[in-house]
Amino acid sequence: MRRRNLRAGPMALMAVAVSAALALGSANPASAHPDNVVSPHSGRAATSWTVQRGGPTAVIALDRADGSLDFSVRQHGRTVLEPAPVGVVTERADLTSGLRLLHRDSRAVNEKYTTTVGKQLRRSVHMNESRFAFEGKDGARLDLVVRASDDGVAYRYVLPGKDGVTIEHEASAFRLPAASPAWLSSYAAPHEQPYDRTTAASASSGEYGYPALFQVGAQNVLLAESDLDGRYSGSRLVHEQGTGRYEVALADKEVHADGPLATPWRTAVIGDLATVTESTLVDDLAPPSRIRDTSWIKPGKVAWSWLAGFSEAQRSLETQEKFVDYAAAHGWQYALVDDGWKTTDWMPQLMDYAKRRGVKILLWMAWTDLDTPAERDAQLDKVKKWGAAGLKIDFMDSDTRERYQWYDEILKATAERELVVDFHGSTIPNGIQRTWPQVMSMEAVHGAEQGDVRADNIATLPFTRNVVGSMDFTPMGFQFGQRNTSDAAELALSVIFESGLQNFAGSIEEYRARPELARFLEQVPTVWDETKLLKGSAPGRSAGFARRSGARWFLGEMAAGSARTHRVPLDFLSGGKWRVDLVRDGSDGLVRESRLLTRHDTLKVPGAENGGFAAIACRAVPGRSNCDEPVRHVPSGTLTVDPRQTVAEPGTEVKLDGSFAIDESGPVTDVTLGAKAPEGWSVEGPGATAAELATGQPLTADWRITVPERPAYGWTEIPVTVTYRDPAAGATAPKLSLRRQARVFVSPPGIDYVSDLPFSAESNGWGPVERDTSNGESAKGDGGPLRIGGRTYDKGLGTHAPSEVTVDLGGTYDRFSADAGIDEEKSDKGSVVFEVIGDGKALGTSGIMGPNDAVHAFDIDVTGVQQLTLRVTDGGDGNDSDHADWADARLHTAAGSARR
Repeated sequence: MRRRNLRAGPMALMAVAVSAALALGSANPASAHPDNVVSPHSGRAATSWTVQRGGPTAVIALDRADGSLDFSVRQHGRTVLEPAPVGVVTERADLTSGLRLLHRDSRAVNEKYTTTVGKQLRRSVHMNESRFAFEGKDGARLDLVVRASDDGVAYRYVLPGKDGVTIEHEASAFRLPAASPAWLSSYAAPHEQPYDRTTAASASSGEYGYPALFQVGAQNVLLAESDLDGRYSGSRLVHEQGTGRYEVALADKEVHADGPLATPWRTAVIGDLATVTESTLVDDLAPPSRIRDTSWIKPGKVAWSWLAGFSEAQRSLETQEKFVDYAAAHGWQYALVDDGWKTTDWMPQLMDYAKRRGVKILLWMAWTDLDTPAERDAQLDKVKKWGAAGLKIDFMDSDTRERYQWYDEILKATAERELVVDFHGSTIPNGIQRTWPQVMSMEAVHGAEQGDVRADNIATLPFTRNVVGSMDFTPMGFQFGQRNTSDAAELALSVIFESGLQNFAGSIEEYRARPELARFLEQVPTVWDETKLLKGSAPGRSAGFARRSGARWFLGEMAAGSARTHRVPLDFLSGGKWRVDLVRDGSDGLVRESRLLTRHDTLKVPGAENGGFAAIACRAVPGRSNCDEPVRHVPSGTLTVDPRQTVAEPGTEVKLDGSFAIDESGPVTDVTLGAKAPEGWSVEGPGATAAELATGQPLTADWRITVPERPAYGWTEIPVTVTYRDPAAGATAPKLSLRRQARVFVSPPGIDYVSDLPFSAESNGWGPVERDTSNGESAKGDGGPLRIGGRTYDKGLGTHAPSEVTVDLGGTYDRFSADAGIDEEKSDKGSVVFEVIGDGKALGTSGIMGPNDAVHAFDIDVTGVQQLTLRVTDGGDGNDSDHADWADARLHTAAGSARR
């Protein structure tokens, strides 16, 4: 997403302090003094300063000859980041050389804060900070602010000018020892490239995204950025093969500020793998929360139907209600409706249905639906009125400053309306979850949606992408794509991967086929009080974590490669006996076991190829046989109607059957099964009732539905509803309900002109779709006669590209015909393409048509088609004059003139 800087800046003197410098201590941070050193690279004199707090030591060196700066880091006596240049070039001054120190100010930074998501909810920050004020050759000012903590270092630039400044590029770079093993993700706009293992120098020339991981001896360095918003541009790392140098390149050609400017923190998390994976440094550097009351922000587990059916599933109220039912039955907090819902009209019904079952609804939107203030107000107010709990926003695909300004606006707007957010097609987390705690998760990962779940990539992500913030990988999609991981390894991802919203991507059938997996997912939380990396974990080979929630520890481990026995020391536990309930791979599926162990034991679990395990550890208490805690299981059942849909004549009768049975968590009481006729229709039949209904016991009923003599043509829905009580909830609790729809299609007699039928959906590029006249201006009915090629038509549709008109056919027609062309109202301009689409499949197209082309005669077989869409798109010359007519558009049966 980010373009390479126009210029990398001059190669600054890379000085290394060869004698010990007085480190910045926490007791007296202002006491540090410079060292006089000699650069081993140039042999020239340099002055260096250090910043430290007990962990890595940041070294800032100023070349006395040319006044250039470089930045390096030492840890335990070894250089882990070699000297690399720092500085910026503005439109007025080159602040990469000719610098002299004016003064240094130091302070200790000590903070405490609480997050809504993450690997550790309560956090303490302890850093030492030094601000070095430099003056350039022409008197321009550059402040370099450096922070050091126990788990890393960071620096940023501050340009304090009141008159504003434009940064043309940064000279910033990081330099690693050439042979350092590296795990890098090639840069692309949505940050969804997998990680590959290489070395710092042998990595191909090109661009790489954050975070980037390097192993330097016994230490590890994770490069990232923090405190990035609409004030500045995002960046990426640019590398030239054969060197260990990684330059910071901005997404924008330049960045302008009207007043003082502080850049994002250039950040390096440094330490052993446990230090890196458990670090919260990127959040610690970010600004505090901008939301005072966060009590409405609720993380949780999500039933997500997208990978179980894609857009067809999204457009079905019944499918979405089934996922709501599953979430309710298993104590999950949310259901997510992805792409496709905007073409439906049942979303308020689903919201009401989910609310009665104790489940919150999240909605997918493209960012372009929210990219103007008017759109944000209209869309966010609408979904909030419906009762949505939050949004999954997709396809931002940019790290430019303009896009970060959009993030600022949408985060402010969602916070004002108390809507949680999950960003897809997004940038990398950079402290955003501390500043805006309604951000539950972000994608920016080569996740399960890509369809190729690789064990080695999974085992890399906890050490790279997931270190810097919540990661929406969408695990558990057993029915989708290709994966080489075992079922137990997939289950372990619910612990290994941290995400405030865990969008579980499985189908209901796959969950039910794995009852031990379903049981574990009921128990596992999505936020943590404490996180520990399990011993033996290694990027690309194995990943294991113990995460604490309250008094229980949850363990997850997976290993890439051949089958192995997982050996996990339990020394992170406190004293006494612990019960460990684990789920592992067995010969016939997942196996559950329980063991009594202590912190002195090693948990040994037999594993499969690319396998793993998940476990819960709790205090061993007499009489307690497992570590499960109570989960409210809202009883769910299966409600069926027969027929689901049928065709009927006016004045005829339709027989309808209904059946209800509890699937899980029975029995239920006070059960009522009934059908309701729409206005003008009639229903006969008493329905059915039961004082108590046990699991698997069916309750059935039948009704006779009479169609009016003069009905509305098209589809009519007959709602069938069952209501019941959960005995565990008490007699005063609201009744639960399930609802299904029977659909009856009523067609008008004779030949059916499309313009006489009701539209189930319509959109038009200018003004409304007109019936039996051409498209005119913006008002309804202001068009003229339908005229194509000198012929006037009495019947048809007048549209303007881009346009779509959808009508329900109910499978009752055999043929569609129409004369299509550009209306003579615009005889000298316009080009369009006409398309006929049946149930989402293209049935015919006109190709590009101009204003002087003869009509295109469509004659298309539509046998069995349920929905017919007539689409018009621009032919490529702009759509200011694309008045497109579907003249004499009609539907036929086999008889040619009358419907069956």
